[in-house]
Amino acid sequence: MIKPVFLSFLLFSISIIAQHQNNWSNFRGNQQLTGFVNAEIPNEVDILWAFKTEDEVKTPPVVTDNKIVIGSTDGNVYCLNLDGKLIWKFLTNNAIEAPALIHNKNVYVGNLEGVVYSLKLIDGTKNWEYKTDGQIMGGPNWWTDNIKTYILVGSYDYYLHCIDSKSGKGVWKYESNNYLNGTVAVDKNYVVFGGCDGFLHVVNIKTGKASSQIEIATYVASSASLEDGKAFIGDYDGRFSCIDLIQGKISWKWENGSTNLPFIASPAIYQDKVVIGNRDKYVYCFDKLSGKLLWKTNTGNRVDASSVITHNKVITANMRGDIMVLNLKDGKLLWNYEIGSAIFSNPAITNNKIILGAQDGNIYCLGK
Repeated sequence: MIKPVFLSFLLFSISIIAQHQNNWSNFRGNQQLTGFVNAEIPNEVDILWAFKTEDEVKTPPVVTDNKIVIGSTDGNVYCLNLDGKLIWKFLTNNAIEAPALIHNKNVYVGNLEGVVYSLKLIDGTKNWEYKTDGQIMGGPNWWTDNIKTYILVGSYDYYLHCIDSKSGKGVWKYESNNYLNGTVAVDKNYVVFGGCDGFLHVVNIKTGKASSQIEIATYVASSASLEDGKAFIGDYDGRFSCIDLIQGKISWKWENGSTNLPFIASPAIYQDKVVIGNRDKYVYCFDKLSGKLLWKTNTGNRVDASSVITHNKVITANMRGDIMVLNLKDGKLLWNYEIGSAIFSNPAITNNKIILGAQDGNIYCLGK
C-alpha cells in the first residue's frame, strides 16, 4: 500500500548539519539519525577507563555537556563524567535496552516495562514518567514548534507516542500494525520509522496522522536515516532500501540473495556514501544515489551495532567484541581493538574518545 507523501517533504534539508564533535545527544547523533560526527579519533587506542554496571549494557551512550548517559539491563540509567566517575544513577522498574535522548538539559529514556522517564541531566531527578502498554526498544526523538517541545517514541503496544516534554502528558498516538522497535527519525514536521508491520511510516507531527505508508518488507527492526528527502533503511529479510519520501516509492533496493540475513544495525550517511552492517558479518558501503555496492568488509562476526562515520573513517563493532576503524573510501581496516565482549550498539565519539557499552556490563572509554 502506497499513499502519496505530502509535498512538504520538499522542505527536507538539502544537507544535514553534522553533530558537534563534543555533543552526541541521541544514539545516531542528530534528529535525522545520520550517524555522522564532526570529530577526530586517534590512530590507535587503549582502554582509558571502564565503569562496571550490574548487568549487560545493550544500549549506546549519549553525551552532552561532558556528561555520558547510558542505560543498563540492571534497570539503571547511569550518568558519568568523561573520566568515568559516577555523577548519578536512577533506578527504573525494568531493564533498559533502548538508547536515551538528551535534550534541553533533560534525559528521556524508556525501559522494557514500557515506561518513558524524563530526568534532569544535572542530577538525575525525575521530572515525570509516561506509561505505554508495551516494552520500549527504541530511543526517543524530539520535535518543536518553537512554542512547545514534544518527545516521540515507539512502543511494542503498536503506537507511536507524542508526549509533551514539559508535562509528560500524551498529545497524540499513531497506531501502526505491529511492534515499533527502532528509534524514530525526525525532519521538518515529519517523523519517519519502520515497524514490524513491514511499512515505512511517515507521520505529520502536527496532526499525528499518516502522510505516507510505504511497504518495504515483512519486519523492520532498525531505524531509518534521513537525508535530502530520502530514507535509508535495512530490514529483517536482508534487504537495504532507499525510499523517496517525496514520491512515496522505493528508489533502489539491494539484497544478498545467498544469505538474506537481517539488518539490525541502522545506516550512517556521509556525502555520497551510506554504510551499514549486517548479521552476515559484513559492513557494506553503497553509493547513496544509485545503490551501487562500493565495498564490503568482513568483520569476523555478526554486526548488530550501527556504524559511525567520522569524515574518512567508519567506526563499527561486532558481537565478538571488536572495535574496528575502516577507511570510508575502500573499506580497508585501519585499526582494530578487541574488547572481548559482545557489543550490541554503536559508540559515541567525543573529545577524541570512543565511549561504548558491552555485554560484560562495562561502559568503556577508548582513546590516547
